[in-house]
Amino acid sequence: MDRASPAAVDRPATPADAALAPAGAATISLAVDGLSVAFEADGRRVQVLDGLSFTLAGGEIGCLLGSSGCGKTTALRAVAGFVTPDAGSIRIAGREVSSSAAVLPPEKRGVGVVFQDYALFPHLDVAGNVGFGLRRLAPAARQARIAAMLALVGLSGVGERYPHELSGGQQQRVALARALAPAPALLLLDEPFSNLDPDLRETLALELRDILKRAGTTTLMVTHDQYEAFALADTVGVMERGRIAQWDEAYRLYHHPASRSVADFVGMGVFLRGWLVEDGEVAQLEVELGTLPITNDNDRQQARGNSGPGGELTVLLRPDDVVHDDASPIQAQVLRKAFRGAQFLYTLQLPSGQRLLALVPSHHDHRIGEAIGIRFAADHIVTFPTR
Repeated sequence: MDRASPAAVDRPATPADAALAPAGAATISLAVDGLSVAFEADGRRVQVLDGLSFTLAGGEIGCLLGSSGCGKTTALRAVAGFVTPDAGSIRIAGREVSSSAAVLPPEKRGVGVVFQDYALFPHLDVAGNVGFGLRRLAPAARQARIAAMLALVGLSGVGERYPHELSGGQQQRVALARALAPAPALLLLDEPFSNLDPDLRETLALELRDILKRAGTTTLMVTHDQYEAFALADTVGVMERGRIAQWDEAYRLYHHPASRSVADFVGMGVFLRGWLVEDGEVAQLEVELGTLPITNDNDRQQARGNSGPGGELTVLLRPDDVVHDDASPIQAQVLRKAFRGAQFLYTLQLPSGQRLLALVPSHHDHRIGEAIGIRFAADHIVTFPTR
């Protein structure tokens, strides 16, 4: 398996309504091991997935995050059974559904899928859509399950309405209820918020997370939007060229990126040239902003490993690492500013021409071209080798 893709750690079980949770929810898992997929394009073979590996614990919400072309959608389709891998294996709920020996079709995998466009049946009302996969149940049991699913997603009382009568957020909830109704072993979400108003995405992601946790359903989502991933998922895998560069909690992806490319993709920040200086028990970094003390052993060991000749390395500065301080002797010129309600995101320029980003409370409204005082403030320091 990928060295950057350790097995997911079991988390405390989430209480779930027994009538809604799929059978055996405590042991449901997804294991993807060494998955490879290549396609022919313009007469050449393009490797889309290259030994992709990761696992999800039962009831865990995972996300594959990355830019277009990184392979995340192909990975989702392979798990669903819509793409046949060239190599590797997939296990769902302890059952191997894809390997070199055999590949189960999508309908036999126990997987629910919410597509990017929701794919609701326009000729069926909401109840008909939700109950589409429950036709083998007795009528009374089917109606009870439909009612339970609509209650779960907060749509009780709309069963007789049709998809075109619903908002985008309501349609998404219907698609989710339909996917959850047969109690799948695994739920797959394909860019679930791409058709929604940007202002609603994070709110709906948090609501969707609550729904999935109440249902106790193991879930895998793909998205290119890190804020959606952070709001919904327990664990996020940043994908690069068909592999996972880092499989971790959102906090660690942002504050402890495993590589410069992960740091560049997740969040915002700039990279400064710096030098490691050690004197006995004291270690610090010299950068244009001044001296940055290294206050913990992990940061010191990382800096040692990343430093080249003369101690040179690269230092990552996030916008929240740069603090506006009128008393600071370090001055930076305001080049741009973006109002974000409670904060401004300032683009600043140091005398050398080096640019920084800083998040500043919005009552500090400085003019473009104005010089302001700044200082560095962070609990830890992230470094990389100088390219």
